[in-house]
Amino acid sequence: MSTSDNAGIVTRLAALVIDATLMALLVPVVATGPVTLWTSLEGSAPGWLKTLSQLTAAVVPVVYFTMCWWGTGQTLGGLLFGTVVRRPDGAHVSLPRALARAFFGLLIPLVWLIGMVTVLWDGQRRALHDRVFGTVVRRKLRPVH
Repeated sequence: MSTSDNAGIVTRLAALVIDATLMALLVPVVATGPVTLWTSLEGSAPGWLKTLSQLTAAVVPVVYFTMCWWGTGQTLGGLLFGTVVRRPDGAHVSLPRALARAFFGLLIPLVWLIGMVTVLWDGQRRALHDRVFGTVVRRKLRPVH
């Protein structure tokens, strides 16, 4: 594959904005939705429900990115902007690799974003985290009819 098949920084950041927006909408719903529903039906929600809802909300982003990268290689942002996460040889990303990429990206997002700058001069348009986790972000080529 040529360098032109790899996604550039603008496309990658645009896809990330979509995914971040999705998480900004989804996480609060998961954290407070069950508690609000319980409260409206039964009165005060039990502590275990509040705790479970918050813990579930905390893992939603990790699960989202992991399952998307492992499954199809595409998050919603990647789908909308035509990017896919793969291994450099084009193979799908394994579950452990997808999990590590998601976990560390969410754990230290500033390093993730700063590492994106390397896309500008890397010959394969790989960000620092792509090098660390053995991935590349490609433009998903559409079949010609």
